[in-house]
Amino acid sequence: MTSEALQQRLVAASGVPLPARAIERVTGITARRAAADDEYASTLAVRAAWTALDRAGLAPYDVDLLVFASATRDVVEPATAHIVQAELGSRAHALDVTNACNSFVNGIDTARAMILAGRARRALVVTGETPSRAVRHEPTGPGQLRDGFAGYTFGDAGAAVVLEVVERGGILDVGTETHSEHWPVGGIFGGGSRHPRGDEYTYFHGDGSELREVFEKVGTSVLDRMRQRTGLAWEDFRHILVHQVTVPYLERFVELTGVPRDRLVVTVPELGNMASATLGVQLDRVHERLCPGDRVLFVGLGGGVSIMTMVWEKA
Repeated sequence: MTSEALQQRLVAASGVPLPARAIERVTGITARRAAADDEYASTLAVRAAWTALDRAGLAPYDVDLLVFASATRDVVEPATAHIVQAELGSRAHALDVTNACNSFVNGIDTARAMILAGRARRALVVTGETPSRAVRHEPTGPGQLRDGFAGYTFGDAGAAVVLEVVERGGILDVGTETHSEHWPVGGIFGGGSRHPRGDEYTYFHGDGSELREVFEKVGTSVLDRMRQRTGLAWEDFRHILVHQVTVPYLERFVELTGVPRDRLVVTVPELGNMASATLGVQLDRVHERLCPGDRVLFVGLGGGVSIMTMVWEKA
């Protein structure tokens, strides 16, 4: 779905005239993917799971832990991990992990902890994100258009990784920082005990500028601590994978952190904000070109608000 087509739909529904290419110029996003009506979060996760298993030379029964880690799910109950597992035909311990756009990195970290604890031998971590379902495509006026604008960055995607013990390399460091007092800044507030019913709460509501201000205020310290713990400089990473909301936000991230632009894997202009699948899609784009010993830094930014870093070295 191009930004031009999306804008035409919004203008027709709301009656609010927008300058030409307004969405594209404000966000830097020219297009994003949208799942078909008969595709769900689990659909995208299952496709990614089969790809990951095939590349690893594994069958579903070779996995004894399945983690569905996503901001999106098929249903409130049961865990979407069971829907994914039913499609795969496996019998692993299955559970969901959710933490907004940090869900996939949290899922990897959770699976790693269970492997290190001896609770699992090999894990499959999957995400399927369909945030386009939470976008208000038919705003009735300027108020709804403004309130839902942050959602017009969203794109749908799936990703998956297989985790197992390696002799060298692997996940070297994980860091987190959480500022939960900012949880009301943005989200999808329906489906839980606060708002169990009502279409109004099924749309994404958020103030993009306020979220950006929070991340700018607290986001650099977790990166500073990662570098202090690991002794690694930006040049020690082959790639730096960063959650991407808009092009201007990514440019501001580079300005604040000093991350070299040539280390980034930029996906947001043509794929939009893919929620927690963002880092998985970026990894997929570079994975085949990585050599043993290459390091990759994952930087997750999630509503709530939470920031995560993960240092991974290809074995």
